[in-house]
Amino acid sequence: MKVQIIGGSGTGKSTLAKFISKKENIKWIDTDRYLWKDETFTENHPIEKRIEMYEKDMESNEEYVVSGSVFSWNRNGFSNRNLFVFLHLDEEIRMERLRNREIRRNNFKKTWIDENGNNTNEFLEWCKTYLKEQDETKIGTYAAQSYEMELSKSPILKLDSSQSVEELYMEIKAWSNKV
Repeated sequence: MKVQIIGGSGTGKSTLAKFISKKENIKWIDTDRYLWKDETFTENHPIEKRIEMYEKDMESNEEYVVSGSVFSWNRNGFSNRNLFVFLHLDEEIRMERLRNREIRRNNFKKTWIDENGNNTNEFLEWCKTYLKEQDETKIGTYAAQSYEMELSKSPILKLDSSQSVEELYMEIKAWSNKV
């Protein structure tokens, strides 16, 4: 099994990939690990380091499940996948998940109140652009992910991530059993 999962921030990519990894006993690759130097998400790895980490993962794992994308800096990344999964979620639910995650991570040091009376920060304001941004070169946006899916040679499975992780896994498993 070689599965890559993409979708907007807060759609459950990492949660689902981690679940699949445990169920299938395969490597979970979190693409945030390639991008960010640590969990403060403030400093990026240089592209050379990202490529080195990616290549090591590809050499050492016959099967994997990936959460996220490397498309912006490695157009051929994960091109050997069997399935490309796109998670989508109602925007209000997605933003609520993200606000709760920011609270859990204690990322509300530099905050303000947004137009709806919610606490917000730079990350959440960026997340609000997910559907609005039309430039396909803006990473982490629906426009960029749509373009990536358009170019994909892998089959694409679009799933509503308001389902339970178990239900999402069963849909992916059912698809995998067909091939």
